[in-house]
Amino acid sequence: MLRRMIHGLGALVVVPAILVGVAGTASEAATTLTVASDGTATYRTVQAAVNAVPANNASRVTITIKAGTYRESVIIPSNKPYITLEGLGSSAAATVIVNNKPASTAGTTGSATVYVQAKEFYGKNLTFSNDYDEAANGSSQALALALYGDRARLGNVRVIADQDTLLIYNSARAYVWSSYIEGTVDFIYGNGSAVFYACQIYEKRSTGGYLTAANTPATQTYGFLIYKSTITGATSNVTYLGRPWGAAGQVTVRESSLSATIKIAQPWTDMSGNAWQNARFYEYKNTGAGATINSNRAQLTDAQAASYTPQKYLAGTDGWNPAG
Repeated sequence: MLRRMIHGLGALVVVPAILVGVAGTASEAATTLTVASDGTATYRTVQAAVNAVPANNASRVTITIKAGTYRESVIIPSNKPYITLEGLGSSAAATVIVNNKPASTAGTTGSATVYVQAKEFYGKNLTFSNDYDEAANGSSQALALALYGDRARLGNVRVIADQDTLLIYNSARAYVWSSYIEGTVDFIYGNGSAVFYACQIYEKRSTGGYLTAANTPATQTYGFLIYKSTITGATSNVTYLGRPWGAAGQVTVRESSLSATIKIAQPWTDMSGNAWQNARFYEYKNTGAGATINSNRAQLTDAQAASYTPQKYLAGTDGWNPAG
């Protein structure tokens, strides 16, 4: 992985409605715009619909996207908050926004198929994909989704790429539930705070890789929480839970099912001169063939675990609680 040029499908778990985090934001569905690549809606591309949203909108704008494949790059600028992208297909796999730009030519955020700069973004029932093929074209970051806006929500989505699939940056907070995330190297990364609840996380490379690369500032208590999720991979004993992009990187994996893909003896490793032992990497009550307790796998006590909940990770200074 190029470290780090930051420039500016199995069944999914059904989560009760109380957990989708729709309360306390701008009015839902105050405006609806429609997209269909076949011309049966108002707009043919997702970006065209985003462009039609008024700057500095103060209420929710839902952009519904007809099932199909939309090969484009989408940027949601910082002055267009409260945008929802909603796939209308029968599953998240039915509506796909995809491109294949690598960071080697487009830059980090330039490679992102969808780059969200605005706060209060909500993605639901669709796929974000970057199908740049590292094996065929050479190693490069190639993001499917970059979240730079605070208080982002992703429900029943698929986020798929090779290297650096999902970037959560700019100290943004994100709540991701009932979703599927796939990659090869550092495919959940950044300096934001994020919760992944009831998600499926898949290491697609047979030689393994690193699920997370947290760059959590030392002054920030929370980085990434993988909670009641399932981690699987293509082969056994080859996948790290993560490595510290920043020396104080913070990741907690708790009450999750870890398959045999996890490197059971030592699931954390060094990165860019940062020792994993000095990072804030924790586990709690994980299960499965890839779960165990040893000196390389710091475990939270029950008392400590009370401070590593979805609510704690996302509260910030404004009390945001999309998890219910």
